[in-house]
This record gives sequence, structure tokens and C-alpha cells, in this order.
Amino acid sequence: MIKIERTSVMNLENAIRGARNPMNSWARMDSSYDEHGNYILGENDLDLAKRLAKAGSDHRKFLRQIFVSVDLTAPLYWWKEFDTYKVGTVANSCSTMHKIHTKAFERDDFSCDRLDEGGLAALDALIAYLESERQKFTADKENRQPWHNMIQLLPSSYNQMRTVSMNYENLINIYYARRNHKLAEWHTLCDWIRSLPYAEDLILVK
Repeated sequence: MIKIERTSVMNLENAIRGARNPMNSWARMDSSYDEHGNYILGENDLDLAKRLAKAGSDHRKFLRQIFVSVDLTAPLYWWKEFDTYKVGTVANSCSTMHKIHTKAFERDDFSCDRLDEGGLAALDALIAYLESERQKFTADKENRQPWHNMIQLLPSSYNQMRTVSMNYENLINIYYARRNHKLAEWHTLCDWIRSLPYAEDLILVK
């Protein structure tokens, strides 16, 4: 399970203007903002952007200046894979260390959509134990043993929300590395990547 919320794509105007710096071709810029505040690439600017994007990473530096911010809620087992993308990405996560005890454990806290009946029964038993330890810790925070039990037994299916900042060059790398991955979460993320402004022209370039 992965939830994708609050997507923002920023700095397209400045990125395109910078792409014209090497040839001093700013006079050919023909993009503008629509009535909703979206930056719409004109025919000249889109043609340049597409040619640079397809020319390879040395020529498409402007893509690193198109920024994306998004809130992703995903299981810890998925975040371990996402964390391989360190260059040019930033993420602020909700803290399990500080906040794991502040709400009751329930099934919705875990990615369990692909578990069979036996798996769900095992998860429910673990949730019941984690909840009993949480209640012990909230009743007596001087006793750290229940807290350690929660932290060390927390399964990798536990969902965590992070606010992630990336750029279009990162998204090219992610899309082509993960679009055929066996984890369903990557397929959902790749569908989201394809939905971003000008993704067909600037991200799906290989």
C-alpha cells in the first residue's frame, strides 16, 4: 500500500529560462501562466525541453531544477528501497521513536493488502501484543521495556508518512529502475510519475 498526497511541481519557468542560457536564446521563450496559475510550455520551449531531455543527463541539467514535493505514506519495507535514492532527494518522516506510543495500533497502520488469512491472523496477534505494550508504556513511561518491545517488534509492514522533495532527473532514474518491480507500491508510484506535468516529454525519455 502506498498513499500519494499533496503533490506540488515547482520552478518550471526558471528551469526553462536556465535551459536557454547556453545559447542566449531567451527571446524565443513562448511559455506563460494560465488562469489557474499553471506554467504552460509554449511550442518553442517545449521543443527545446524535449530535445534536451532526450539528449542525456549531461544536456538536461534543467530537469534538476524542476522540483517536486509530495507526501508519501508507505510501509517500512518500501522505504528501505526508496532510501537508495539519496542524491538530490530530501525526506522528513514521521517519527516512530517519539510518536509510536501516542495512538492505538490497528490494522490500518500496516500494509496488509496482500496477506492471506494466515498472515492476517499473525498480524492481528502481533497488533494485539503491540497495543498491550503501548498501554503499559503510556501508563508508566519510566518503564522503558514496553517501548523497546514495540520498537524491536514493529514489522516492516508498518506505514510511515514522509514529505519528500525530488526533481525530474531523480524521477527519470526512479521510473526506469522500478517500473517493472515486483512490489505493487512501485507501480503505483510510477503511475503517479506518469501523471506529472509534461512527464511524457521530460521524464519518459528513454
